[in-house]
Amino acid sequence: MDTRVDSPLIRLHAHDNVLVAREALALGRELPAFGLRLRAQVPAGHKIAARDIAQGERVRKYDTVIGVATRDIAAGEHVHTHNLGLADEARDPAFCADLRPVELLPAEQRARFLGIVRPDGRVATRNYIGILSSVNCSATAIRRIADHFTPERLARWPNVDGVVAFAHTSGCGMSSPSEHFDLLRRTLAGTARHANLAAVLVVGLGCERNQVAELVESQGLAQSAGGQAVCSMVMQEQGGTRATIEAGIRAVEAMLPAANDVRRVPCSAEHLVVGLECGGSDGFSGITCNPALGAAMDILVRHGGTAILSETPEIHGVEFMLTRRAVSPEVGRKLLDRLDWWAEYTRGHSAQFNGRVGHGNQAGGLANIVEKSLGSAMKGGTTPLVEVYRYAEPIDKHGLVFMDSPGYDPVATTGQIASGANLICFTTGRGSMFGSKPAPTLKLASNTPMFRRLEEDMDIDCGVVLDGVDIPTMGERIFAQLLRTASGEPTKSEALGLGDNEFVPWHLGIVS
Repeated sequence: MDTRVDSPLIRLHAHDNVLVAREALALGRELPAFGLRLRAQVPAGHKIAARDIAQGERVRKYDTVIGVATRDIAAGEHVHTHNLGLADEARDPAFCADLRPVELLPAEQRARFLGIVRPDGRVATRNYIGILSSVNCSATAIRRIADHFTPERLARWPNVDGVVAFAHTSGCGMSSPSEHFDLLRRTLAGTARHANLAAVLVVGLGCERNQVAELVESQGLAQSAGGQAVCSMVMQEQGGTRATIEAGIRAVEAMLPAANDVRRVPCSAEHLVVGLECGGSDGFSGITCNPALGAAMDILVRHGGTAILSETPEIHGVEFMLTRRAVSPEVGRKLLDRLDWWAEYTRGHSAQFNGRVGHGNQAGGLANIVEKSLGSAMKGGTTPLVEVYRYAEPIDKHGLVFMDSPGYDPVATTGQIASGANLICFTTGRGSMFGSKPAPTLKLASNTPMFRRLEEDMDIDCGVVLDGVDIPTMGERIFAQLLRTASGEPTKSEALGLGDNEFVPWHLGIVS
């Protein structure tokens, strides 16, 4: 990759027939170093034809086919949705062909952070009390309970980060038994068990399909949710809304002394489980923040930690980058099976999986899902793919893993946290205003102008890669920030109080 700071264009690979504009470029500008004269006004992050490209010819970026020219494209012309179509490209999964073992650091050499060790040995990065609704009908009640615990009322309990309500829009009017029903219960249970929750209250209405008693029993939450105290109540049995809110407040008050009785101690980075997310991606995401995050995850994996790559529609077309690194053909096949499921799930719909990306992605220079996926997959770094999980399944392996999810950010992140992520790293090029609880979110900006414009929301400026900072150095900076965040340093989204409305379990199937 040639990203010389004095060049207005970026050449990502010698075999590419497109270049990326480092800055907005005017029509008619002469670029003698590339032998080009611009035939269009081109925004920053967008592509320019490096040479004449014939109609039907494959267009290559990162030395990978991202589409086919739908007409003749002259050298210096803007290459985007108006002249680039999807290519019907057969890709060999080549299971395990690029598998390279990771050299794990000895335990005594692994990085450390200040974490909270739970009774069952899991390590928390935050310390919340969680309130879950079994159904949307109890959502208002749990929010009112959580709202009672203002910073002033929690001042007596300085080791408790807050009381958070995990409300959602489902739980009834759904088919059961069904995959959707199982997925919802798995997500609620995974959230309840999360290491970052010191105690849990589950509140239901009483007549919903997702009955509280059955939820608790079927998911093994009857005694505890992984060491946490668990309490449950039903609104119709408590005497209605007001009585439930009052009873819920009393229940949380009883949980606070034990929840507060914790302290942070040095813990190995092997206890970090990082969910990888991208949203509002642009043409720079695959050049700066995504590969830099991948470099940080390579470091994390060598220190024994875990990275969760997700957003299945956003590896569509580049899945071979992961199957070639799978630890076994069986793991690679699991990934392809999920993609086959998505192909059927989205058949006949104008979904991202079928090619078209969002307005912000297009405005930022990404023409289609394959181009977006190329950048998105880079978040996972270069280490072996050790396992593939369904949405919200508990992660039980260390290293790089994949969890099936939509590309929609709150849904994907909700699943990652339910699977056990105790940190989220979120890359963005357009600027996503996202935060999460109970696991904090670090946001990585792909370009410096956006970072400066949205500095209250962005944690790390990866745009400096375009100014000469190399990817390994940027990866080390991200890893160091991960350790500080895991030790309790607040993220920008935490300072803004985000995360109370970002719990969004995946909706599947029929609503009746």
